[in-house]
Amino acid sequence: MLRGVNRDAHRTLSVLLQLTAQLTDDRPLEEFLKTVTDAAVDVLGAEHASVRLLDPARTMLLCGARSGTGADDRPMDFRRAEGIIGWVVEHGEAVQIGDAATDPRWAHGKSQGFEVKSILAEPLWSSGDVIGVLSVTSSRTDAFSTEDDKLLMRLFANCSAPPIDRARLRRLTLFDDTTMAFNHRYLVPRLGEEMDRASRAGNEVSILFLDLDHFKSVNDKFGHAVGDVVLRMVADRVRRAVRRIDVLVRRGGEEFVLVMPATNATQALATGQRIQQTLATEELELPASPSSGVPHGLRVRQTVSVGVATWDLRESPEHLERRADEAMYEAKRMGRNRVVVSSGVQET
Repeated sequence: MLRGVNRDAHRTLSVLLQLTAQLTDDRPLEEFLKTVTDAAVDVLGAEHASVRLLDPARTMLLCGARSGTGADDRPMDFRRAEGIIGWVVEHGEAVQIGDAATDPRWAHGKSQGFEVKSILAEPLWSSGDVIGVLSVTSSRTDAFSTEDDKLLMRLFANCSAPPIDRARLRRLTLFDDTTMAFNHRYLVPRLGEEMDRASRAGNEVSILFLDLDHFKSVNDKFGHAVGDVVLRMVADRVRRAVRRIDVLVRRGGEEFVLVMPATNATQALATGQRIQQTLATEELELPASPSSGVPHGLRVRQTVSVGVATWDLRESPEHLERRADEAMYEAKRMGRNRVVVSSGVQET
């Protein structure tokens, strides 16, 4: 029995050492987060693990990475202080729960897509502030009931929070802090990289140029703080509708460009239609926020006009962007809330 315990302890230390080494590498934030959730599932015997980080406005918990059961499903949105993990962020305290359904903090109105009984969650701290939460779950009751489980979770949080925050701060230099999309300076260099990569691999590259319809009326009616929330929610909805390898750039104002590697014209058109139809049919339910002037229950219908262009293997990044931009303006001229390809053929 003792040798079994020693083997478990050795494996745990090995995983923690590997995690620490990997987190010192210069790698993208998403890879940092996925490394942490993979290790948490492995060591704690969890069925699911996630890292969620507060958005720049500190009102929403954005899913950064998930591992285990349900990792490929669409993640749920959580407002700050909503549900158990929201409570952890709001209060800066860990939770160890044997049966989530009996806990008054459980968000009963949300569907996880997988069964959750036990929850162990630890806040992630940086410079005296909570920046997010690391959590693990299991369909078994009392799956994480020991003090050792709590200690291991705290070790994961303590060793991962500093490099996660460093990566997050590096990322903010390239990202728009309202929407967490890449900023406009990133667009042309990234397009050039994708074109070079496509040339070597024999792939195609397509882009979508997206412009929110009548967005000025949102700012005029509700104020710019509410407009920023709408921009952020639109960006989140676009990210959920596309692949992880697709790159969302905020071009400026209410304009976005989506760069889609290894994507032909037919696939790009289908993606544009999916984004356009999702926004057209599903209102945005804004989280109430007195600091942003968002009243409780505010819902906004925000449509988008989309231009589609696929690289012709010769043109520059600037010319490809210009074609997509022209297609988007054609969509505006045709009545907005539609998708147009750069050839001028209308698709709704």
